[in-house]
Amino acid sequence: MKLLVISSYVDTWNSVRPEAEMLIGLAKLGVEVELMTQPDAEYRSRFEENGIKVHGFHPRKKIEPEAIRRIRHLLIEGKFDAVYCFNNKAIANTNLAAIGLPVKVMTYRGQTGNISRWDPSGYLTHLSPRVDRIICVSKATRDDLQKHVWGNKDKVCTVYKGHDLDWYQDTPVDLKQFGVPDGAFVVGSVANIRPRKGLPILLKATHLLPADSNIHLLLVGRGMDNPEVQALIQASPMADRIHLTGFRKDAPAIIASCQVSVLASTKREGLPKTVIEAMAYGVAPIVSDTGGSAELIEDGVSGIRVTPGSAEEIAAGIQRLHESPELCANMGQSARDRIASHFHVQHSSEALLKVLRETVNGEF
Repeated sequence: MKLLVISSYVDTWNSVRPEAEMLIGLAKLGVEVELMTQPDAEYRSRFEENGIKVHGFHPRKKIEPEAIRRIRHLLIEGKFDAVYCFNNKAIANTNLAAIGLPVKVMTYRGQTGNISRWDPSGYLTHLSPRVDRIICVSKATRDDLQKHVWGNKDKVCTVYKGHDLDWYQDTPVDLKQFGVPDGAFVVGSVANIRPRKGLPILLKATHLLPADSNIHLLLVGRGMDNPEVQALIQASPMADRIHLTGFRKDAPAIIASCQVSVLASTKREGLPKTVIEAMAYGVAPIVSDTGGSAELIEDGVSGIRVTPGSAEEIAAGIQRLHESPELCANMGQSARDRIASHFHVQHSSEALLKVLRETVNGEF
């Protein structure tokens, strides 16, 4: 079976690794995988070391004649059984390139929301009649998208992006460089400033925590210098215990030094990598019940699930873990174990192979 993958791999190494290693695993399971991506992608050498042929090109626009021509030529010359596209530029150009060809078109969907059967732009990508299968990163993403597709709802399915605990061996970062004192109980949150990431909710929760505690909040990500964010931080009774790192490529190793991680998103999550990274390092997670976040944990065992937008529940979760170091440690260990048992990259490769076979054979 022969598969062409079109995706972008110019992000940080830890960001692209789950997807990339899933494809390498698929190749090891016997699928002949070829890849179209940017010629300077850092992960290119590892793909090639594992027998995956790389074509150094990636679409720059959603509709690009040169991209359509290149993709169509490759599909015809390579006689691929299927093509799997991971972003909207790849999907839109491939849908046009594959017109009239026998190749099966598969697309990747990584988040809930922001698509509708009544929005014409959706028919350039996932809702195009040329798309044979849509592979979602979580069950929540699948359930959301099934509301918008026409015809066979089973064309929308789920394959988790798995991880491997061996990837997470970096030495935890010393947090003193960010002004965090020794002995602090540190709550970390990794998220660039976007409305859906819920930072105002998390900062509101700081108003509900004990004023005399040793709880500190560590915010990792871009945009923290935004005046509105700065005003919310200064208004917090914990202002002198809120620390900012800015964007960091070593974000997982920073969170590894925390006792708790919080993702306060209000909507449109897929399967948050930042939560998985924290869990892999044995850090107890608190996640809002939006998108696939809640699928990552077993509530009360390997994490705490809260209602989206509830500062009260976030504060209660933090305080509960702060007051019981044993519970916090046990929950962190259970979170780490859950990644190994439920979200391993080998499982992802095997699940993707199953979907690929079903799609090529029309058995769904």
